Parts: sequence; C-alpha cells; structure tokens
Amino acid sequence: MPDRAARICPDCDGFPTVAITTGTRNQDGTRTTLPVVCPACHGTGTAPTWLVTTRRPAIDSSVQGAVR
Repeated sequence: MPDRAARICPDCDGFPTVAITTGTRNQDGTRTTLPVVCPACHGTGTAPTWLVTTRRPAIDSSVQGAVR
C-alpha cells in the first residue's frame, strides 16, 4: 500500500478547494462564494513525489530557538 501522507501537496496541505465569499448576498440571503482550487496541485490535494521530496522547509530547523 503506498504512503499517501508523503504525497500531500505542500502548498495547500491537502485542502485543495476553498470557498471565498465575495461579500454580496443572493436574493435568498445566502452569500455569494467563489470556489478556488490550489494552483500547485490543480485541486487534487496530492503532489508528485519529486515535488514533495525536493521542497525546502519554510523554517530552517537549525535556526529555531537561536538567539539573535
């Protein structure tokens, strides 16, 4: 069985689709929303193995806790 956790998209963390409200309301009172998908994984929530393994971490672990 493949390890799917290792292929989660690093840009959206596996949550590829979101609904953004425009601030306006429809006739029935509901909010108008726009569905937006992650541009990196194209709405799948997963990424190729090469992208996940070559992506650098956002915070360097050697710098955490360092006093400047």
